[in-house]
Parts: sequence; structure tokens; C-alpha cells
Amino acid sequence: MKQLITQDTDTTAVTDNIQYQGRKASRAGSEKRRQAILEAALRIIVRDGVRAVRHRAVAAEAQVPLSATTYYFKDINDLISDSFTLFVERCAANQNELWSSNDEMLQERVSSFDGSPATLRAFADEVALMAVAFVRDQLINRRDHLLAEQAFRHEALLNPRLHDLVRAQGQILLQGTTRFFTLIGSKQPIEDATILTTVVERMEYQGLIEGVDALDIEAMLAILKRYMYLVLGV
Repeated sequence: MKQLITQDTDTTAVTDNIQYQGRKASRAGSEKRRQAILEAALRIIVRDGVRAVRHRAVAAEAQVPLSATTYYFKDINDLISDSFTLFVERCAANQNELWSSNDEMLQERVSSFDGSPATLRAFADEVALMAVAFVRDQLINRRDHLLAEQAFRHEALLNPRLHDLVRAQGQILLQGTTRFFTLIGSKQPIEDATILTTVVERMEYQGLIEGVDALDIEAMLAILKRYMYLVLGV
């Protein structure tokens, strides 16, 4: 097992490159209103889809005058783009919190490895259980986030302006998982992180379609354990 190393998983470098398209707010109160408009647009996207985002609908949802939405976002595409920019920034904050809260535990867990197959299998089983618990938590407590993510990716197929945001979100999702695989001694941490992230996203999508209670937990665990065994060579 590789020696533990420190690798920055902060997503600031990614989010610093994200640019809002609409009119910038000049005062704190104005920024609060602009944020309320973007949050309202996201709620509409989750509830009714991207095509339902219109100035009048967003103004009503945000409980602001129609003139406020047209002031900050003369172009409806800027409003949609900036709504997803806010979504990506919040995704970054969530990922930072997730990995920061688990980093010490992971370091302690890995430092206790004795290299035996039994220890590695037990760790792989633990990771599989944690991944399934994460998927269930996302579906139960952050379902709107997952729906917004699906809408965002679908809209990016139609709107080239969102391509950079999609890439930024992909980087954000990979950073923490790449650190995890680096910590456990993966020879190809980026590739392993990409595979695990893809598997988890597929499980989340299945849960959105079928419902969290319809998930085949045993099948999910079997897939994740199989993958972790391959990564750890046990």
C-alpha cells in the first residue's frame, strides 16, 4: 500500500474559471435578489423542465417584479446558463464538505492496513456499503439536486454554451474520488475514480426512474464489491 500523501481536493481552481453571463449585481441586496431569481429558475427546472423557464414564470416563482428578471437576464439563455452555473458552484461546495468530513477517517482507515487479503476485502466491503448508503441518501434527501443534474446534462446536449459547465462539474465530481483512490494505493486513480463515479451515477439514475425502494441493494453491493476487489487486487 502506498504511503499516504496529501492531495488538494478543493474545487476552487475549477469554480474560479466559471463565469456568470447575466448582469452583475452592484450591491448586497441586489445580489440577494439575483440569487433568488437563479434559485427560482432551478426549482422550475426540477419541477417543470428547462423549457418552462420564462421570465414571467421565474419572476412569479421568485416573488420579484418581472422587471427584476429582465434587468439581470435580458436573454433567457443567460438565465438558464447562470442557473446551472449556480448549480455547479453548489455541487463544488457539497463535494468539498463531503470529502473534508471523511478525509481524516479515510486516512486513519488506510493507515491501519496490514496488506493482508482479509483486511483489503473487509475494506472493499465497507466502501461498497458506504457507496450504497450515499446513493440512497442522495435519492432520499437530495433528489432535487439529482433531477437538476439530469436536466443540466440533457440541456447541454442542445446548448453548446453549457459544455464548459458540464466539464467543470465532471472535474469537481472526480477530484475527491481520485484522492480516495490515491490514498488506497491505486496505480491509476483517475481511471478508477472515473469508473466508480460512473457506476454510482448509473445507480442514482436508476433510483430516480424506479424509486429508491425499488433499488436492488444486493445487486448494487455485488457490483461495487467486485469492482473494489479488482482495484485492490484481492
